Amino acid sequence: MAVIASPLAPSAAGMRHQKIGFLVMAAIFIVAPLFVYPVFMMKVMCFALFACAFNLLIGYGGLLSFGHAMFLGTAGYASAHAATVWGFTPELSILFATACAGLLGLITGLLAIRRQGIYFAMITLALAQMVYFFYLQAPFTGGEDGIQGVPRGNLFGLIDLNRPLAMYTLVLVIFLGGFLLIFRIVHSPFGQVLKAIRENESRAISLGYAVDRYKLLAFVLSASLAGLAGGTKALVFQLASLTDAHWSMSGEVVLMTLLGGLGTIFGPVAGAAIIIAMENYLSQLGAWVSVVQGVIFVVCVLAFRRGVIGEIANAIRRPL
Repeated sequence: MAVIASPLAPSAAGMRHQKIGFLVMAAIFIVAPLFVYPVFMMKVMCFALFACAFNLLIGYGGLLSFGHAMFLGTAGYASAHAATVWGFTPELSILFATACAGLLGLITGLLAIRRQGIYFAMITLALAQMVYFFYLQAPFTGGEDGIQGVPRGNLFGLIDLNRPLAMYTLVLVIFLGGFLLIFRIVHSPFGQVLKAIRENESRAISLGYAVDRYKLLAFVLSASLAGLAGGTKALVFQLASLTDAHWSMSGEVVLMTLLGGLGTIFGPVAGAAIIIAMENYLSQLGAWVSVVQGVIFVVCVLAFRRGVIGEIANAIRRPL
């Protein structure tokens, strides 16, 4: 079988810049609670991981999903129900939520992955709406009230997550671990094949690659990582609600990814931070927050087509 990774593999300088960028990002999140409200930063990390998971699918696999909120919402309900009703410990609740999202990703992926382009996007949207209405009617979800008062519990039976520092540390470890996993996937031979499929699917098929299997695996990985974010978020806010499963959440993660930089490692993190900051600090504007987000999105598409991180990376590479 031919190898198609070489023309798409990052240069040594690019890898070095990405590693430095990771260290800078990790340092920012480590010291951030000294200057910013910790709950806000935990929300940023949860949505940043969600956006990174989505970017793995669209940025590197070329698959636009309009239904990724179903994985975030499913994991939130699974984690909240496991912790509240079954008495699972935090680590087991998050693992269970991730597994549920991955299983849902496998089922929906088998239905959607054979379609391309707008057909794939519409199928994922339709499946997500079915999941949303199921959660609206299901008795264990609490309907429009959601599952409230989710206990954070004790991590490994030892660490009380009701302490803000302990909860923040757990979210930080989960976010950095998920980010490094995505980084490793992107720079692995599997990631290089994904990029090749995105660039020229017909050529990848002609070289003997089982394209549908690669896309399905990428879909399941993306769903699982989105579930990891959703399960963690439910414990952070001690709440699982319909908001996380609504179609607007799928649109929001698209906005985060495009704003930060589609197909870049750090773009979704930057995009999530910008969007969450806007929602938090412009909340007094009420419904106008959506209008402001729309204006920023239009400006980004017209003037910064590579996204914030994409434009910065391009400026660095450009000779002065």
